[in-house]
Amino acid sequence: MTLHFTNARLIDPEAGTDEIGSLTVSGGVITARDGAAPAGARIVDCGGKCLAPGIVDLGVKIGEPGERHRESFKSAGLAAAAGGVTTIIARPDTTPAIDTPEVLEFVTRRAAEASPVRIRHMAALTKGRQGHEMTEIGFLLDAGAVAFTDADAVSTDTKALGRAFTYARSLGALVIGHPQEPGLSKGAAVTSGKFASLRGLPGVHPIAERMGFDRDMALVELSGVAYHADQVTSARTLPALARAKANRLDVTAGISIHHLTLNEIDVGDYRTFFKLTPPLRSEEDRLAMVDAVAEGVIDVICSMHTPADEESKRLPFEEAASGAVALETFLPAAMRLYHAEALSLPQLWRAMSLNPARRLGLPQGRLALGAPADLVLFDPDAPFVLDRFRLRSKSKNTPFDGQRMEGKVLATYVGGTPVFEAGE
Repeated sequence: MTLHFTNARLIDPEAGTDEIGSLTVSGGVITARDGAAPAGARIVDCGGKCLAPGIVDLGVKIGEPGERHRESFKSAGLAAAAGGVTTIIARPDTTPAIDTPEVLEFVTRRAAEASPVRIRHMAALTKGRQGHEMTEIGFLLDAGAVAFTDADAVSTDTKALGRAFTYARSLGALVIGHPQEPGLSKGAAVTSGKFASLRGLPGVHPIAERMGFDRDMALVELSGVAYHADQVTSARTLPALARAKANRLDVTAGISIHHLTLNEIDVGDYRTFFKLTPPLRSEEDRLAMVDAVAEGVIDVICSMHTPADEESKRLPFEEAASGAVALETFLPAAMRLYHAEALSLPQLWRAMSLNPARRLGLPQGRLALGAPADLVLFDPDAPFVLDRFRLRSKSKNTPFDGQRMEGKVLATYVGGTPVFEAGE
Protein backbone atom coordinates (compact mmCIF):
# COMPACT_ATOMS: atom_id res chain seq x y z
CA MET A 1 0.00 0.00 0.00
CA THR A 2 1.19 3.48 -0.91
CA LEU A 3 0.40 6.28 1.54
CA HIS A 4 0.66 9.99 0.83
CA PHE A 5 0.68 12.22 3.92
CA THR A 6 -0.35 15.71 3.00
CA ASN A 7 -0.68 18.97 4.96
CA ALA A 8 1.73 17.59 7.56
CA ARG A 9 3.99 19.52 9.90
CA LEU A 10 7.14 17.51 9.22
CA ILE A 11 9.51 17.21 12.19
CA ASP A 12 12.89 16.31 10.69
CA PRO A 13 15.54 15.77 13.40
CA GLU A 14 18.29 15.14 10.84
CA ALA A 15 17.79 18.46 9.07
CA GLY A 16 16.64 20.22 12.24
CA THR A 17 13.53 21.53 10.51
CA ASP A 18 9.86 21.93 11.44
CA GLU A 19 7.81 22.86 8.39
CA ILE A 20 4.66 22.04 6.45
CA GLY A 21 5.11 19.45 3.72
CA SER A 22 4.09 16.07 2.37
CA LEU A 23 5.52 12.58 2.56
CA THR A 24 5.02 9.51 0.38
CA VAL A 25 5.47 5.98 1.70
CA SER A 26 5.57 2.81 -0.39
CA GLY A 27 6.92 -0.67 0.23
CA GLY A 28 7.56 0.12 3.88
CA VAL A 29 9.97 3.01 3.19
CA ILE A 30 9.82 6.74 2.53
CA THR A 31 9.89 7.27 -1.22
CA ALA A 32 9.26 11.01 -1.70
CA ARG A 33 9.11 14.38 0.09
CA ASP A 34 6.96 17.31 -0.94
CA GLY A 35 5.85 15.77 -4.22
CA ALA A 36 2.47 15.05 -5.79
CA ALA A 37 0.47 12.08 -4.64
CA PRO A 38 1.17 8.96 -6.76
CA ALA A 39 -1.72 7.44 -8.65
CA GLY A 40 -3.74 5.11 -6.47
CA ALA A 41 -2.13 6.25 -3.23
CA ARG A 42 -4.20 6.47 -0.07
CA ILE A 43 -4.26 10.14 0.98
CA VAL A 44 -3.77 10.89 4.66
CA ASP A 45 -4.64 14.52 5.41
CA CYS A 46 -2.70 15.38 8.55
CA GLY A 47 -4.60 18.61 9.11
CA GLY A 48 -1.46 20.53 10.00
CA LYS A 49 -0.55 18.13 12.80
CA CYS A 50 3.00 16.90 13.40
CA LEU A 51 4.47 13.94 11.51
CA ALA A 52 7.79 12.72 12.88
CA PRO A 53 9.95 9.60 12.89
CA GLY A 54 8.71 7.02 15.37
CA ILE A 55 10.42 7.11 18.75
CA VAL A 56 13.33 4.70 19.27
CA ASP A 57 13.17 3.98 23.00
CA LEU A 58 16.54 2.87 24.33
CA GLY A 59 16.14 1.01 27.64
CA VAL A 60 12.70 -0.56 28.10
CA LYS A 61 12.09 -3.33 30.61
CA ILE A 62 9.62 -6.02 29.52
CA GLY A 63 8.61 -8.78 31.92
CA GLU A 64 9.19 -11.71 29.58
CA PRO A 65 10.68 -14.04 30.58
CA GLY A 66 9.84 -14.45 34.25
CA GLU A 67 7.62 -11.47 35.07
CA ARG A 68 4.93 -11.59 32.44
CA HIS A 69 2.38 -10.42 35.02
CA ARG A 70 4.12 -7.03 35.03
CA GLU A 71 4.50 -6.58 31.27
CA SER A 72 4.35 -8.86 28.26
CA PHE A 73 5.63 -8.30 24.75
CA LYS A 74 2.04 -7.83 23.63
CA SER A 75 1.09 -5.27 26.28
CA ALA A 76 4.38 -3.39 25.88
CA GLY A 77 3.93 -3.34 22.11
CA LEU A 78 0.39 -1.99 22.37
CA ALA A 79 1.50 0.67 24.86
CA ALA A 80 4.41 1.63 22.63
CA ALA A 81 2.20 1.95 19.56
CA ALA A 82 -0.23 4.17 21.47
CA GLY A 83 2.71 6.30 22.61
CA GLY A 84 4.36 6.77 19.21
CA VAL A 85 7.24 4.40 20.01
CA THR A 86 7.97 2.32 16.91
CA THR A 87 11.19 0.63 18.10
CA ILE A 88 11.70 -0.72 21.61
CA ILE A 89 15.25 -1.48 22.72
CA ALA A 90 14.60 -3.96 25.54
CA ARG A 91 16.81 -4.37 28.59
CA PRO A 92 18.19 -7.74 29.70
CA ASP A 93 17.29 -7.40 33.40
CA THR A 94 14.73 -10.18 33.17
CA THR A 95 14.29 -13.46 35.08
CA PRO A 96 16.43 -15.16 33.92
CA ALA A 97 18.69 -12.49 32.48
CA ILE A 98 19.17 -12.41 28.71
CA ASP A 99 22.72 -13.74 28.93
CA THR A 100 22.81 -16.68 26.48
CA PRO A 101 22.05 -16.97 22.75
CA GLU A 102 19.24 -19.41 23.57
CA VAL A 103 17.40 -16.93 25.82
CA LEU A 104 17.98 -14.13 23.32
CA GLU A 105 16.59 -16.22 20.46
CA PHE A 106 13.54 -17.09 22.58
CA VAL A 107 12.67 -13.48 23.45
CA THR A 108 13.36 -12.34 19.90
CA ARG A 109 10.91 -14.90 18.56
CA ARG A 110 8.27 -14.11 21.20
CA ALA A 111 8.57 -10.37 20.54
CA ALA A 112 8.15 -10.82 16.78
CA GLU A 113 5.02 -12.91 17.34
CA ALA A 114 3.33 -10.68 19.90
CA SER A 115 4.31 -7.04 19.39
CA PRO A 116 2.93 -4.63 16.74
CA VAL A 117 6.12 -2.52 16.98
CA ARG A 118 9.76 -3.44 16.43
CA ILE A 119 11.60 -4.87 19.45
CA ARG A 120 15.36 -5.28 19.56
CA HIS A 121 17.18 -6.68 22.55
CA MET A 122 20.24 -5.83 24.56
CA ALA A 123 22.07 -8.72 26.18
CA ALA A 124 23.73 -8.93 29.58
CA LEU A 125 27.41 -8.00 29.69
CA THR A 126 28.18 -10.53 32.43
CA LYS A 127 26.57 -13.87 33.26
CA GLY A 128 23.51 -13.45 35.42
CA ARG A 129 24.33 -9.73 35.55
CA GLN A 130 26.59 -10.67 38.45
CA GLY A 131 29.54 -8.58 37.27
CA HIS A 132 32.17 -11.33 37.32
CA GLU A 133 32.24 -13.48 34.17
CA MET A 134 31.55 -12.00 30.74
CA THR A 135 28.86 -13.46 28.53
CA GLU A 136 29.46 -15.00 25.10
CA ILE A 137 29.46 -11.59 23.44
CA GLY A 138 30.33 -12.87 19.97
CA PHE A 139 27.57 -15.49 19.92
CA LEU A 140 25.08 -12.98 21.34
CA LEU A 141 25.99 -10.49 18.61
CA ASP A 142 25.37 -13.21 16.02
CA ALA A 143 21.99 -13.89 17.66
CA GLY A 144 20.97 -10.23 17.25
CA ALA A 145 22.00 -8.38 20.42
CA VAL A 146 22.29 -4.64 19.71
CA ALA A 147 24.24 -3.75 22.86
CA PHE A 148 25.48 -5.21 26.15
CA THR A 149 24.56 -4.05 29.63
CA ASP A 150 24.01 -5.29 33.15
CA ALA A 151 21.45 -2.47 33.57
CA ASP A 152 21.40 -1.21 37.16
CA ALA A 153 23.43 -4.15 38.51
CA VAL A 154 26.73 -2.27 38.74
CA SER A 155 29.79 -4.51 38.94
CA THR A 156 32.20 -4.08 41.85
CA ASP A 157 34.78 -6.27 40.06
CA THR A 158 36.63 -3.63 38.05
CA LYS A 159 39.14 -6.13 36.67
CA ALA A 160 36.40 -8.35 35.27
CA LEU A 161 34.61 -5.30 33.88
CA GLY A 162 37.81 -4.16 32.17
CA ARG A 163 38.17 -7.56 30.50
CA ALA A 164 34.57 -7.41 29.28
CA PHE A 165 35.12 -3.89 27.88
CA THR A 166 38.27 -5.00 26.07
CA TYR A 167 36.59 -8.05 24.57
CA ALA A 168 33.55 -6.02 23.51
CA ARG A 169 35.89 -3.56 21.81
CA SER A 170 37.55 -6.37 19.82
CA LEU A 171 34.12 -7.37 18.47
CA GLY A 172 32.84 -3.84 17.84
CA ALA A 173 30.09 -4.22 20.44
CA LEU A 174 28.42 -1.30 22.22
CA VAL A 175 28.51 -1.38 26.04
CA ILE A 176 25.84 0.45 28.01
CA GLY A 177 26.74 1.38 31.58
CA HIS A 178 24.78 2.58 34.59
CA PRO A 179 27.03 5.21 36.17
CA GLN A 180 26.69 4.77 39.92
CA GLU A 181 29.16 3.96 42.67
CA PRO A 182 27.44 0.82 44.05
CA GLY A 183 28.62 1.17 47.64
CA LEU A 184 27.38 4.74 48.05
CA SER A 185 24.09 4.16 46.24
CA LYS A 186 23.17 0.90 48.00
CA GLY A 187 19.91 1.22 49.93
CA ALA A 188 19.28 4.81 48.84
CA ALA A 189 15.72 5.88 48.10
CA VAL A 190 16.13 9.56 47.22
CA THR A 191 18.84 12.12 46.49
CA SER A 192 20.49 13.26 49.71
CA GLY A 193 19.88 16.79 50.90
CA LYS A 194 17.46 18.88 52.92
CA PHE A 195 14.36 17.22 51.43
CA ALA A 196 15.65 13.71 52.18
CA SER A 197 16.47 14.75 55.75
CA LEU A 198 13.05 16.30 56.31
CA ARG A 199 11.37 13.13 55.08
CA GLY A 200 13.69 10.83 56.99
CA LEU A 201 14.60 8.89 53.86
CA PRO A 202 17.99 7.31 53.08
CA GLY A 203 19.68 9.31 50.35
CA VAL A 204 22.61 9.09 47.96
CA HIS A 205 24.73 12.09 47.03
CA PRO A 206 24.87 12.88 43.28
CA ILE A 207 28.65 12.44 43.50
CA ALA A 208 27.98 8.67 43.41
CA GLU A 209 26.98 9.08 39.76
CA ARG A 210 30.09 11.09 39.00
CA MET A 211 32.31 8.47 40.69
CA GLY A 212 30.74 5.63 38.73
CA PHE A 213 31.06 7.58 35.50
CA ASP A 214 34.73 8.37 36.16
CA ARG A 215 35.52 4.69 36.69
CA ASP A 216 33.75 3.74 33.48
CA MET A 217 35.60 6.46 31.56
CA ALA A 218 38.94 5.14 32.78
CA LEU A 219 37.99 1.69 31.47
CA VAL A 220 36.79 3.19 28.18
CA GLU A 221 40.10 5.02 27.80
CA LEU A 222 41.95 1.78 28.58
CA SER A 223 39.94 -0.44 26.22
CA GLY A 224 38.68 1.90 23.48
CA VAL A 225 35.19 0.37 23.70
CA ALA A 226 32.10 2.16 22.40
CA TYR A 227 30.20 3.21 25.54
CA HIS A 228 26.79 4.71 26.31
CA ALA A 229 25.78 5.88 29.80
CA ASP A 230 22.14 4.91 30.24
CA GLN A 231 21.34 7.85 32.52
CA VAL A 232 23.31 10.96 33.38
CA THR A 233 21.16 12.94 35.81
CA SER A 234 23.52 15.14 37.83
CA ALA A 235 25.19 18.41 36.82
CA ARG A 236 28.32 17.15 38.58
CA THR A 237 28.73 14.51 35.86
CA LEU A 238 28.41 16.86 32.89
CA PRO A 239 32.00 18.25 32.88
CA ALA A 240 33.40 14.70 32.88
CA LEU A 241 31.06 13.74 30.04
CA ALA A 242 32.01 16.80 27.99
CA ARG A 243 35.70 16.10 28.65
CA ALA A 244 35.36 12.48 27.50
CA LYS A 245 33.78 13.66 24.25
CA ALA A 246 36.43 16.35 23.78
CA ASN A 247 39.08 13.64 24.19
CA ARG A 248 37.37 11.74 21.36
CA LEU A 249 36.38 8.75 23.42
CA ASP A 250 33.50 6.86 21.78
CA VAL A 251 31.03 7.94 24.47
CA THR A 252 27.40 8.99 24.45
CA ALA A 253 24.90 9.50 27.26
CA GLY A 254 21.17 9.34 27.87
CA ILE A 255 18.60 10.48 30.41
CA SER A 256 15.04 9.44 31.20
CA ILE A 257 12.09 11.68 30.44
CA HIS A 258 11.21 11.59 34.15
CA HIS A 259 14.52 13.17 35.16
CA LEU A 260 13.93 15.95 32.61
CA THR A 261 10.40 16.78 33.75
CA LEU A 262 10.27 15.97 37.50
CA ASN A 263 12.43 16.77 40.53
CA GLU A 264 13.03 15.48 44.05
CA ILE A 265 10.22 17.55 45.55
CA ASP A 266 7.67 15.61 43.47
CA VAL A 267 8.16 12.67 45.82
CA GLY A 268 6.00 14.73 48.19
CA ASP A 269 4.47 12.65 50.94
CA TYR A 270 6.22 9.40 50.10
CA ARG A 271 4.56 8.80 46.74
CA THR A 272 6.24 5.60 45.54
CA PHE A 273 5.33 6.14 41.87
CA PHE A 274 8.08 8.79 42.00
CA LYS A 275 10.72 6.37 43.31
CA LEU A 276 13.17 5.88 40.45
CA THR A 277 16.72 4.63 39.83
CA PRO A 278 18.69 6.87 40.00
CA PRO A 279 16.45 8.98 42.26
CA LEU A 280 14.93 12.24 41.11
CA ARG A 281 17.38 15.14 41.44
CA SER A 282 17.16 18.80 42.43
CA GLU A 283 15.50 21.39 40.22
CA GLU A 284 18.95 22.85 39.51
CA ASP A 285 20.11 19.46 38.24
CA ARG A 286 16.97 19.05 36.13
CA LEU A 287 17.47 22.40 34.42
CA ALA A 288 21.13 21.59 33.80
CA MET A 289 20.12 18.32 32.15
CA VAL A 290 17.63 20.08 29.87
CA ASP A 291 20.38 22.49 28.80
CA ALA A 292 22.73 19.53 28.22
CA VAL A 293 20.20 17.93 25.87
CA ALA A 294 19.77 21.22 23.99
CA GLU A 295 23.55 21.54 23.61
CA GLY A 296 24.01 17.91 22.54
CA VAL A 297 26.14 16.96 25.56
CA ILE A 298 23.44 14.44 26.46
CA ASP A 299 22.53 12.57 23.30
CA VAL A 300 19.50 10.42 24.07
CA ILE A 301 16.18 10.78 25.89
CA CYS A 302 14.52 7.49 26.81
CA SER A 303 11.48 6.38 28.79
CA MET A 304 13.38 3.95 31.06
CA HIS A 305 10.04 2.11 31.17
CA THR A 306 10.07 -0.11 34.27
CA PRO A 307 6.77 -1.84 35.09
CA ALA A 308 6.01 -2.71 38.71
CA ASP A 309 2.86 -4.33 40.09
CA GLU A 310 0.67 -2.78 42.78
CA GLU A 311 2.04 -5.06 45.50
CA SER A 312 5.63 -3.91 44.95
CA LYS A 313 4.68 -0.22 44.97
CA ARG A 314 2.16 -0.20 47.86
CA LEU A 315 4.93 -0.42 50.43
CA PRO A 316 6.81 2.07 52.61
CA PHE A 317 8.91 4.31 50.37
CA GLU A 318 12.22 2.71 51.33
CA GLU A 319 10.94 -0.80 50.58
CA ALA A 320 8.95 -0.07 47.41
CA ALA A 321 10.23 -1.09 43.99
CA SER A 322 11.91 1.56 41.88
CA GLY A 323 10.77 2.56 38.41
CA ALA A 324 7.82 3.84 36.42
CA VAL A 325 6.03 2.92 33.22
CA ALA A 326 6.46 5.48 30.46
CA LEU A 327 5.87 4.06 26.97
CA GLU A 328 2.54 5.88 26.62
CA THR A 329 3.48 8.97 28.63
CA PHE A 330 6.87 9.53 26.94
CA LEU A 331 5.59 11.82 24.18
CA PRO A 332 3.18 13.97 26.25
CA ALA A 333 5.83 14.33 28.98
CA ALA A 334 8.29 15.50 26.33
CA MET A 335 5.73 18.09 25.22
CA ARG A 336 6.18 19.75 28.62
CA LEU A 337 9.71 20.66 27.52
CA TYR A 338 8.42 21.89 24.16
CA HIS A 339 5.67 24.05 25.64
CA ALA A 340 8.13 25.46 28.17
CA GLU A 341 10.25 26.50 25.15
CA ALA A 342 13.17 24.56 26.60
CA LEU A 343 13.57 22.25 23.59
CA SER A 344 12.21 22.45 20.04
CA LEU A 345 10.47 19.50 18.41
CA PRO A 346 13.47 18.75 16.13
CA GLN A 347 15.74 18.83 19.19
CA LEU A 348 13.45 16.45 21.04
CA TRP A 349 13.22 14.03 18.13
CA ARG A 350 16.97 14.16 17.63
CA ALA A 351 17.33 12.81 21.16
CA MET A 352 14.27 10.53 21.19
CA SER A 353 14.63 8.97 17.75
CA LEU A 354 17.58 9.91 15.54
CA ASN A 355 20.43 9.65 18.06
CA PRO A 356 19.42 6.33 19.65
CA ALA A 357 18.98 4.80 16.20
CA ARG A 358 22.38 6.09 15.08
CA ARG A 359 24.07 4.86 18.24
CA LEU A 360 22.73 1.36 17.67
CA GLY A 361 23.38 1.37 13.92
CA LEU A 362 19.67 1.23 13.04
CA PRO A 363 18.13 2.87 9.96
CA GLN A 364 15.19 4.40 11.87
CA GLY A 365 14.82 7.92 13.22
CA ARG A 366 14.87 9.83 9.91
CA LEU A 367 12.52 11.26 7.31
CA ALA A 368 15.07 10.75 4.53
CA LEU A 369 14.28 8.95 1.30
CA GLY A 370 14.76 5.21 1.71
CA ALA A 371 14.39 5.33 5.50
CA PRO A 372 11.90 2.92 7.11
CA ALA A 373 8.40 4.38 7.21
CA ASP A 374 8.21 4.23 11.01
CA LEU A 375 6.20 7.36 11.80
CA VAL A 376 4.12 9.04 14.46
CA LEU A 377 1.35 11.56 13.75
CA PHE A 378 0.58 13.65 16.83
CA ASP A 379 -1.05 16.82 18.09
CA PRO A 380 1.41 18.57 20.43
CA ASP A 381 -1.29 20.84 21.87
CA ALA A 382 -4.14 18.42 22.62
CA PRO A 383 -4.91 18.57 26.37
CA PHE A 384 -6.00 15.66 28.54
CA VAL A 385 -5.92 14.40 32.12
CA LEU A 386 -3.97 11.17 32.48
CA ASP A 387 -5.84 8.21 33.97
CA ARG A 388 -3.36 5.46 34.76
CA PHE A 389 -6.02 2.78 34.55
CA ARG A 390 -6.47 3.54 30.86
CA LEU A 391 -2.83 2.79 30.07
CA ARG A 392 -2.25 -0.28 27.93
CA SER A 393 0.68 -1.46 30.04
CA LYS A 394 -0.17 -4.23 32.48
CA SER A 395 1.44 -2.21 35.26
CA LYS A 396 0.06 1.24 36.07
CA ASN A 397 2.93 2.78 38.04
CA THR A 398 3.12 6.21 36.41
CA PRO A 399 4.05 9.40 38.27
CA PHE A 400 1.79 11.37 35.91
CA ASP A 401 -1.50 9.86 37.14
CA GLY A 402 -4.17 12.54 37.40
CA GLN A 403 -1.96 15.24 35.90
CA ARG A 404 -2.94 17.63 33.13
CA MET A 405 -0.85 16.93 30.05
CA GLU A 406 -0.63 18.04 26.43
CA GLY A 407 0.26 16.00 23.37
CA LYS A 408 -1.75 13.15 21.88
CA VAL A 409 -0.69 10.48 19.42
CA LEU A 410 -3.14 10.36 16.52
CA ALA A 411 -1.59 7.46 14.59
CA THR A 412 1.53 5.31 14.59
CA TYR A 413 2.98 3.51 11.56
CA VAL A 414 5.60 0.75 11.43
CA GLY A 415 6.96 0.07 7.96
CA GLY A 416 4.09 2.09 6.53
CA THR A 417 1.47 -0.07 8.26
CA PRO A 418 -0.79 1.60 10.83
CA VAL A 419 -0.36 -0.08 14.24
CA PHE A 420 -2.34 2.51 16.20
CA GLU A 421 -5.03 5.02 15.34
CA ALA A 422 -6.66 7.28 17.91
CA GLY A 423 -10.18 6.24 18.78
CA GLU A 424 -9.36 2.55 18.81
